[in-house]
This record gives sequence, structure tokens and C-alpha cells, in this order.
Amino acid sequence: MNALDISWFGALSGLAIAIVLILLRLAPTYALILGAIVGGFIGGANFTEVIQILISGTQSVQGTVIRIIAAGVFAGVMMESGAAETIAKVIVDKLGGTKAMLSLALATMIITAVGVFIPVAVLIVAPIALSVGNKMGYSKVALLIALSGGGKAGNIISPNPNTIAAAGGFGLDVNQVMIGGLVPALIGLAVAVVIASFMKYKGTKVTDAEAAELEKTNSTNLPPLSKALVTPVIAVVLLMISPLGAMLGIDFLASLKIDSLFILPFAGIVGSLALGRKNKMIEYCAAGLNRMTPTILIIIGAGAIGGLITASTLPAEVVALVESSGLSGTFLAPIAGILMAGATASTSTGVILATGSFSDAIINTGVAPLAAAVMVHSGATVIDHLPHGTYFHVTRNAMAMTMKDRMRVALFESVVGLTMTIVAIILYGFIL
Repeated sequence: MNALDISWFGALSGLAIAIVLILLRLAPTYALILGAIVGGFIGGANFTEVIQILISGTQSVQGTVIRIIAAGVFAGVMMESGAAETIAKVIVDKLGGTKAMLSLALATMIITAVGVFIPVAVLIVAPIALSVGNKMGYSKVALLIALSGGGKAGNIISPNPNTIAAAGGFGLDVNQVMIGGLVPALIGLAVAVVIASFMKYKGTKVTDAEAAELEKTNSTNLPPLSKALVTPVIAVVLLMISPLGAMLGIDFLASLKIDSLFILPFAGIVGSLALGRKNKMIEYCAAGLNRMTPTILIIIGAGAIGGLITASTLPAEVVALVESSGLSGTFLAPIAGILMAGATASTSTGVILATGSFSDAIINTGVAPLAAAVMVHSGATVIDHLPHGTYFHVTRNAMAMTMKDRMRVALFESVVGLTMTIVAIILYGFIL
């Protein structure tokens, strides 16, 4: 089947159907596959061609799937061993109450950056934030702005599924996308701290009763920092070998391109041994895989809808529309990330859909793969926290917030995400 067999209208209809079904709470995997099937028929495909579209589309995402499965070992160790919580506690304790917003945002950023999912990172740091907020008289709105803003910053420089998908969608190594997002992430962190500091006395405060309840549930059996750092340090060092070699002109290191498929499980295994938890290794692997499974299933569905779009005239039509409008093709990447993440209220799903559906169109406008990946990735943080997704409600419950206060936070979260996106556009669209 050549790329012109399916009309652009069929592909666009399939994507729209999938998004509507997701908003109606159908499981995203089913919504995406059903959208691909219906869109294929609308676009003029027959039964055999629709099956070919589904198979070719899902086959195209298998590289991303296997890397995310491998990352489950790393994530399981970090989340289940208490290592991530130890790192968060130490950061907040060292910076102290006078720099509370910076310490909370930085802790969540680092926990997310070392491979913990952003909702889990917020859950880990939330009890610490509430305790600090009670002592200092800070509002829950300000505390969650710091946590969520820091988490968003960490999410675009992490070996998480969204970063793996952004890299895979544009044929890059995950470490390239992680490094590429560093400057936007640091600016995003700064903006989150400034906004949180401005809002720290505005909104509902943490009550003494809530603080007392936290004291009862505080974790005590946490590993020491020296052991908790082993897993993330090994991962970061190994992921950075090739980029550092290229920067320093050391050909041997530059050519030593070890994929995250090998690095993340290795770091997780060594880290669990360093933690003295080798008897828990199977349990950590199972927990990590369970956390990755929903994302893996979504990727399969995204592959199906991506296969439909690739087999259609939609990418060519999008490129033609951008060129005729006079709008720089640079903006297509962040817009795709913003719209897809907003539609699904998920960073990972948004990046997966944006890269799977529009990567060819973005590249055809002349945007370099790394620039495209970073701009899509940062764009996916702008409105990925909307109420029809789980992140909104998980974080609201973690901070015991009213709906009114949580909605106030959403506006400021978008400011942080938009700031990172603008920085990425300026940096990769016009400077580099």
C-alpha cells in the first residue's frame, strides 16, 4: 500500500474518534485501535488494508515498547525500595525551611529526573511538603505548584516512557533527548519556584491535624543516601558516556553507544544489590513492569493510529498547510505535543501520539530530529494536567486539596509548561 491510498480526512477522522473515545473514558488502547480501524474505512481502505495498517503501525513502535519494558526494572527499584523517598528527604532537609519552595521543587525534579513517574514523585514528596507547609504556614496551592512544576521540569530530562517515546519517534538515543531538555527544564524549575514563592500565603493552609496524621504514617525503614544514589548515579553515568565522549572528542567513548535498553536494567540490578535487597529483585521487577504496562498498551494503540496517519495523505497535507500559512514549521512540533497531551491529559500518551502521528510531517518541514523531539516533549507539559486525566486527581488527593484550589494550581502548571516550551522553541527553533 502506498502512502496515498488513505485520504487525509479518514486519518483525521480516526484520530478525532480516538480522542473523543478517550475523553469518554474508554480504555486508551481500545480507543486508539478503534479510531485507526474506523478511520481506515472512512479513508477508503478495505478490510485487508486496514489490517496491514494496524500491523505495520504496531510493529513500528516495538523498539520503544521493549525499552520501556527494560526501564521497568530501574523504575521498580527506585520506587519500591524507598531510594527515591530518601533522596527527596535529604534534599529538603539540607536546603532547610528558608528555601522551602526551592527544596520541594528541586526534590520532585530530581526524583522524576532519575526515572520515577511524575505522579509517583509527587506522591513521594507530598507528605514532606505538607509537613514543611504546616511549620511555615504555606498554602497547599503554593506547595503543589512547587511539586508539580519541579516534576514537569524533571520529566523532560528523565529516562521515563515519555522521553523514550520522544527519542524513539525521531530515531534518537534517549540520552540525547534528556540532555536536550536540560535548559528548558532548569528555566521551568526557576519559574515554578518563583510562582510558588509568590503564592505561598494564598489559599488553604495545612492544618495541624493533617500534619499530626503525617507523623503517624512517616516511613522509617528507608535506605541511607549513599545506597539510594547508586541506581540513579550508575544510570546517569552510563547514559552520559557517549555524549561526553563526543563533546570531549574522545572517539572511543563517543562510539560506545550503549542503549538505555541495557543501561536501565543494569543500573536497577546493581542498585538493588547495593541496597541489600537482592531477595526483593523479582518483586521490584514485577512492580516496575506493572507500572509500565498501561503505557505499553497505550503505545500499541498509538502505533495503530500512527500507522493510519503514515499510510495517509495527512502528513503531506499538514506540511502544505504550514507552508501556505507562512507559519514556521518549527511550531508544528510543540503544537502537536500540546494538543495531543491536552486531549489525553497525559504527558506520555501525548508524546506517543504526537510522535507517532506527526513525526514525519514535522521532519518534512525541515526541523532537525533533536529539535523536534525536545519541542514535542516540552509542549506535552503545557496542559497534560487537565481534570480528565489521572494526574490531576492523584495530586489533588496527595495534597488533600479542594477542587477550587486544585484548579488554581492548574493555571500555574500551564505557565511552567509553556515557559519550558517557549525556551525550547527559541533554543532549538531559532538559535541552534
